[in-house]
Amino acid sequence: MDRAFLALVALIFIGYGVACAVDPTLPARLAGLQITNGDGYAELSAMYGGLQIGVGLFCLAGALRQPLRQPALLLLGIGIGLLAAFRAAGILRSDEIVSAYSTGALAFECVVTIAAALLLRR
Repeated sequence: MDRAFLALVALIFIGYGVACAVDPTLPARLAGLQITNGDGYAELSAMYGGLQIGVGLFCLAGALRQPLRQPALLLLGIGIGLLAAFRAAGILRSDEIVSAYSTGALAFECVVTIAAALLLRR
């Protein structure tokens, strides 16, 4: 079960990361952000491209190598869990209604966090 979960999450992270690395304006458009200079372009490329691919590759390594399974699940539980917590806090602090992008991302992050936590408890 852990292997299948990590492999699926790896595919999602790697796929989205590659898409964002190829076109860093993609996450900006989805989240309603503006890139106003080269720093912004580099930041989105790094965070949405490089970091997403890195998380995905680590999850793939966990799916393929037993000694990395628990650390990969822990990364998802803590890292994605905090991402979800702070996204939720941002949504609650905002006076604006968020789009399907934010609610969908939050739902994905919550599912991944809960699943990772349950698999870690086994």
